[in-house]
Amino acid sequence: MILWLATFEGHLRLPTHFQPVVWHIHEMLFGFVLAAITGFLLTAIPNWTKRQPVAGNTLAILVALWLVGRIVCLFSAKLAGLVGVVADFAFPAALIVVTGNEILAARNWRNFPIVLLLGVFAIADVLIYLEAYDFAVPHGLGIRLALAVPILLIGVIGGRIVPNFSRNWLVQRAAERLPSPPNRFDTVAATMLQSSLLLWVVLPDSRIIGLLLILAAILNGLRMSRWAGYKTLAEPLLFILHVGYFWVVAGIALLGLSVIRVGIPNLAAIHALTAGAMGTMILAVMPRVTLGHTGRTLSANGPTTLMFVLINVAAIGRIAASWNGRELMILLILSGACWIAAFALFDAIYGPLLLAPREVQG
Repeated sequence: MILWLATFEGHLRLPTHFQPVVWHIHEMLFGFVLAAITGFLLTAIPNWTKRQPVAGNTLAILVALWLVGRIVCLFSAKLAGLVGVVADFAFPAALIVVTGNEILAARNWRNFPIVLLLGVFAIADVLIYLEAYDFAVPHGLGIRLALAVPILLIGVIGGRIVPNFSRNWLVQRAAERLPSPPNRFDTVAATMLQSSLLLWVVLPDSRIIGLLLILAAILNGLRMSRWAGYKTLAEPLLFILHVGYFWVVAGIALLGLSVIRVGIPNLAAIHALTAGAMGTMILAVMPRVTLGHTGRTLSANGPTTLMFVLINVAAIGRIAASWNGRELMILLILSGACWIAAFALFDAIYGPLLLAPREVQG
């Protein structure tokens, strides 16, 4: 984010083969978001499969491949041919092998579609590179596909964990209103989200697809309303998960409205889905996982709550910048500063917990 802001303001020229905005998109999706997806999956898969977590040399190789991909993408203008795409593709390919092996070994068929989504994400990475190197790839297809996959993952996984975590917390407090159990309506809402978003990837200018996106947003908004989110307001660590899913609903609605051309900038929709949904959901899950896996109470303190506020201000600021050309730079700097501060706070608060011995509950 720091490199992007400096580049956008004209203070820095990156040695990448990509156009600066494409480099920003690529690295936020395949550098930041894919790293977060990897962290989540390597933490969640042992719970799904009852196998030991991936660790040791395998984990070190994954980290090294991720880092090589970031360096190669940044310096791709100085590399010959398609060296960049091969080096960058190595990390998602290795991740697919590792996660696929764990899920197949445990015959955990329910979660195998997530491996398929990782495969689609890897294909999107290749498509972005091929377009940048002037191959005959439909314009923007790789970027749209790369935007869709994390939202589909949030729809699938978020649709499970948000109501489940909420139910568990509310049951402990003997709440009268609990999230409704999943039923056919949830299946319809999730299916509409998935199908409309994938159709948008292929037909981004179709007004019919725009209407389907709006319908998907309405259905998923109704789906969310069944999760008793307002009842979790007293615990920010839980409420922020509902906020993250709300950004999916808002982003899909804005995307549909932008496609049917009613004055909504496409960038507003895209940043509602990226800075809003992806950024918020990632920052919502990381503290929860850290607290749980270090043996601490699942509750947000003041700095953590501030972190959640900052990430949402960052999203709102970036969306507002899509409308306001006069104040564009001010809003971009505000948004970027809040984003950086939110994740810096996470490092400051939770880094020491991850490095310290696991706390043993009495």
